[in-house]
Amino acid sequence: MLKFFIPVFIFTAVMAADAINGIAILVKDQPITMYEITKEMQKRHTSLSKTVDLLIRRKLEEIEVKERNIHVSSEEVFGRIKEMADQNKITVLQLYDAIAETRKMSEAELKAELKKTLLSQKLYQAIAFSHIDKPTVEEQHEYYDLHRDMFSHPESFSVTVYSAASKSRLKEKIDNPMFYAPDVRSEHVELKYNAINPRLAQILGKTKDASFSPILPAPDGGHMSFYMEDKKDIVTQPFEAVQNQISNAIMGEKREQVLSDYFDRLRLNAGIKIIRLPEG
Repeated sequence: MLKFFIPVFIFTAVMAADAINGIAILVKDQPITMYEITKEMQKRHTSLSKTVDLLIRRKLEEIEVKERNIHVSSEEVFGRIKEMADQNKITVLQLYDAIAETRKMSEAELKAELKKTLLSQKLYQAIAFSHIDKPTVEEQHEYYDLHRDMFSHPESFSVTVYSAASKSRLKEKIDNPMFYAPDVRSEHVELKYNAINPRLAQILGKTKDASFSPILPAPDGGHMSFYMEDKKDIVTQPFEAVQNQISNAIMGEKREQVLSDYFDRLRLNAGIKIIRLPEG
């Protein structure tokens, strides 16, 4: 009886694994699995239909990259990492720590993600750049008027800076502000928007009042987090000061439209086969 039971058990387990990892969609005979769809839905908290559209677009991009023989070297990836670190005026190691804390990504995951990004950028350049006209001044003014919040920021941030050598102790304090932690220091400061690191200004701008920022690397090698008390004197930058930023934003939108149209046409001719889908 036991000899009969064991093979049945193994067969059932294999069938269950096959159901989880089985092919859901074929794009030009390249598979998207049930597992990929389920994992992406959980990661992005998106609907089944949006997740399927995203993964099909991603698969089409991967196929195009291979067919166009586009490559990204490890030197290019590290160059982008160094550029990110320099922009934030921190070391590469501090950048790795910051990414691990704020985005929950390891060094290897960051490099893999950046490689995908650089491959996509090269692909986009090959497809789109020759099809895009630069925006006129009239287009720029219209965009500025419709998106003034994008070009507004506080003059200063009123914050309490919490810092500690131990990240875990700092997190304990953040999770429970009443927790007694003599090794966690705190200091109230007023930070001028134009006097701090642009990346820090961006993080503080996204931090809601009466809440903590993500834990960040501290200049002394420890860790710190900012408790947002108030954002003071919201100002809108003049058109002339952000004209290049506006132009880049418009070009980005035009580029995405060109790419969207391109991949929509590609999708129609890709012979996509829906085999089965997980429950939405």
